[in-house]
Amino acid sequence: MDCRAALTNVLALTIALGGSDVLAQAGAPPVPAGSVAATVAGTPIELAEVDGLVRPQLMDLRAREHQLRSQALEALIARSLIEKEAAARGMTPEALDQAEVTGKVSVPDAELKSVYAANKARFGTKSEAEALEQIRSSLIQQRQGERRNAFARELRAKYAVKVLLEPYRVPVELAGAPLRGNPKAPVTIVEFSDFQCPFCVRARPTVNRVREVYGDRVRFAFRHFPLDFHPQAQKAGEAAACAGEQDRFWQMHDRLWENTSKLQVAELKEHAQALGLDASGFASCLDSGRHAGLVGRDLEAGQTYGVSGTPAFFVNGRPLVGAQPFEAFQQVIDDELARAATTRASAK
Repeated sequence: MDCRAALTNVLALTIALGGSDVLAQAGAPPVPAGSVAATVAGTPIELAEVDGLVRPQLMDLRAREHQLRSQALEALIARSLIEKEAAARGMTPEALDQAEVTGKVSVPDAELKSVYAANKARFGTKSEAEALEQIRSSLIQQRQGERRNAFARELRAKYAVKVLLEPYRVPVELAGAPLRGNPKAPVTIVEFSDFQCPFCVRARPTVNRVREVYGDRVRFAFRHFPLDFHPQAQKAGEAAACAGEQDRFWQMHDRLWENTSKLQVAELKEHAQALGLDASGFASCLDSGRHAGLVGRDLEAGQTYGVSGTPAFFVNGRPLVGAQPFEAFQQVIDDELARAATTRASAK
């Protein structure tokens, strides 16, 4: 067991014995320099050094604490909205749910049979009747959830809900990262990614849709996070940085996502030629490993921000981990735009 694994086990045990205290400490501001946690033969060990050693774990705790608090807040908001609307209509909350959600959701038999025909092999030895009932239950549950969410949005607008709880943010630095979009955009999305990561590829349609929908209101920054079990990711990251020397980072970035099965060094050089880069200069840069340190520094920085897998996004510092759907980005971006608008209005 290495040092970090041992510390993780100790941290887990500490949480089990006194979780609330640890969460309180994890959510606290950074420890001032000079705060001493222990001394060894008169030599001090500062608390900042202790926190630095377990910073990713502490950040995970802060994020989890905020997530739990946010979920609880949303549940209380939803309950309050339902109670207010039910009282306004002179009915019980249960009757309101029946009227606005469950009573408005149905699945036609023709649709059930169509879904069954298209997925018949997946139901194995189940009878057609059993399969149709399973499909019905699944679709009704899905659509009730969608309708309930839509109704909640209607109620939030009607009763002017204002969330004052500050979102959890990670102070992610751009550190000279390539930027795409309006430099004055109120929302900045920093992505830590790995060009050999299949989940990162799955995130491309969502990222592209965010760019299309939000235009100049959002800008993107890219930072490297090559995973050690993706042997070609490191060099692919260096290739993008080398293309950046010729002001073609984003062109190479896009091409690499379109060709994740072609990341050998020779293939990276072919991509450069296809993009019209100075082939000799690009090859010299790539072969020299000139940007290996940059890729490595991005990786280390990502780890300090709590990144452990790819893709990892930070929307104005608010983490979104994995190949999230567009709606997840939309919720955070819309909230950030609303906060920015409120700030501008207050400044006038």
